[in-house]
Parts: sequence; C-alpha cells; structure tokens
Amino acid sequence: MQELMPINIVIADRSYRIKIDPNDEQDVRAKLKTINDKIIEFKTQFAGKDIQDYIAMVLLWYATQPGELGNSPMGGNQLAETLKKMEQQLDRVL
Repeated sequence: MQELMPINIVIADRSYRIKIDPNDEQDVRAKLKTINDKIIEFKTQFAGKDIQDYIAMVLLWYATQPGELGNSPMGGNQLAETLKKMEQQLDRVL
C-alpha cells in the first residue's frame, strides 16, 4: 500500500488539510473544482443565502448525479423520497 500524501484543499473559500493516495490527486482536484464551480453557480442563482446553504445544495446536486455516486445501495424510489424530504427541510430553512 502506498503512503498517503497530505494536500491542502479549498471548499467555499475554506482550507482543509487531507491525506489522499497520490494516484487520486488529479481526480480529487478535478472534483473539488466541480464542487467550487457549482457553489459559485448556486450563489449566482440564489443570492442572499448562507454559505452552508450553498454547500448543502451542491451536496444534493452531487448526490443525484448519475455515475459513481449514483450507484448507491439505496433503491431509486427510496433515494428520491429521501432527497424530497431533504429538499422540503431545506425549503423551510431557506
């Protein structure tokens, strides 16, 4: 097993230090760029929200994307129902 490499990442203008497999660095950085770009997009669309709201929106968006994260063990109907409940809760808060 290869030793983990520490890197600094930035999500929503906040720095975090994490350790990753060096082979995954390019993938991690690409996903971080997508996340930060989506935060900026949601800031533009929904002005006046708290940064935590934008992060939650991106999390929901990312979780519903087809592909790697879309292959969760949770069934499609159960996932849709859970996301709908989360959206309703966010609507009450926002």
